[in-house]
Amino acid sequence: MHRPLLLATLLCATLAHANADSAVPRSPGQPYAAGTLADRIVLTPGQDAATQMAISYRTDLAQADAVLELGPALAGPSLAAKASALGGTTQRLDSDNGPANYHQVRLEHLQPGTAYVYRVKGSAGWSEWHQFRTAQAAFAPFSFIYLGDTQNDILAIASRTIRQALRSVAQPALVVHAGDLVASRDDLAHDDEWGEWNQAGGWAYAAIPQLTAFGNHEYLETLNPDGSESRSLSPHVPAQFALPRNGAPGVAATSYFSDYQNVRFVVLDGTSALDLGTLQAQTAWLENVLKASKARWNIVVMHQPVYTCARPEDTEPLKAAWQPLLERYKVDLVLQGHDHCYSRLTHAQGRQATRAAQQAKQAIGPVYMVSVTGSKMYGLNDRARNQPDRTAEDTQLYQAVSVERERLQVRTYSADGRLYDAFDINRDAKGRKFLHEPKLALASERYCQADMGPDGLPCTARGK
Repeated sequence: MHRPLLLATLLCATLAHANADSAVPRSPGQPYAAGTLADRIVLTPGQDAATQMAISYRTDLAQADAVLELGPALAGPSLAAKASALGGTTQRLDSDNGPANYHQVRLEHLQPGTAYVYRVKGSAGWSEWHQFRTAQAAFAPFSFIYLGDTQNDILAIASRTIRQALRSVAQPALVVHAGDLVASRDDLAHDDEWGEWNQAGGWAYAAIPQLTAFGNHEYLETLNPDGSESRSLSPHVPAQFALPRNGAPGVAATSYFSDYQNVRFVVLDGTSALDLGTLQAQTAWLENVLKASKARWNIVVMHQPVYTCARPEDTEPLKAAWQPLLERYKVDLVLQGHDHCYSRLTHAQGRQATRAAQQAKQAIGPVYMVSVTGSKMYGLNDRARNQPDRTAEDTQLYQAVSVERERLQVRTYSADGRLYDAFDINRDAKGRKFLHEPKLALASERYCQADMGPDGLPCTARGK
């Protein structure tokens, strides 16, 4: 037997033996324990992305304090000469991979439109230097990436979509995640899942601000004293993401807003609203945040979709509470996940109503989108071929959104890099918005036929 094959066989036997004693499988090789150098470095935007950013990272316990060096981005290599040391907060988290310290450093009073470099300290030394740029203080065009659920097979399969998105969009200013970053069930050890999520994005998550919503799979299933089921937020979420702390009362760990170059991104937590009694608090907060917005564009990010493309029924409690506010305050885009299919919906009455509105040059309200990045797929419901403007099943996707003064340009790509959907939201001088579908060559709509998928292979989408 060849030595590589022998080693692989021994490794599989070792893992099989280890998993026999454990109900939860592990990533091959179990590479995700904290080490002597910092890892899981994530950059997040503050409330004002022109002056505020935050960094979270992980180390072993030997690095007891948060230590970061921040300086201006120079053309030459002597970065440390102009860098200053900053501190932050540290919390311990014990996981499947043993104990670790998670550190957070919040950067305040940054200069708008300025490139900075930073590095973070582990017990054996410094990380590499990472570079980011703050937002402009006023409106300026930019692009961002929108990703649906990663959740399963994060490193093996979802990483391809993430990396293709990063390669195809020139200088994305942000990456927006619509929740269910991980599964947090029994598919894989939970800390391994977070290790895979960080590895899938790698250095890009440390250099491009990550604007994340959180879904039901960021919550752990728990039991109340009376035996009823409940949910608790995974401890990885507040450790891994240093959010702006401006969210709804009682939901500060998972709701927030961030302003980026005159675009207001508002992030909601549908799971907490539906299952933990925070719907009223989030509804009041959402109205206040939208009412106070002076932004040129307003984008809402949430996990559970208002209009579903896989589930038989829409998310009625969220729809009843939040959709009137989205309409009243003229939200432009609603970016969602959860359904593991693709949907772009303009009119609840269906795609024929969209075409009629375009022909009559009627203004539109929010455009509701659902997308999926990872491997888990759901079949389309009985409305999905007629109600949304465009749908897909059994398809991994990412979106590139270009923000201009009078236009949002949205392009959806399948993971193999083909253009799948394209639309613009154009604003006129009176502030009214109109849907425009440019005449571009799009891939055919992707559906499963019986048990056969659109790639000529067995359909992986299961009924919901």
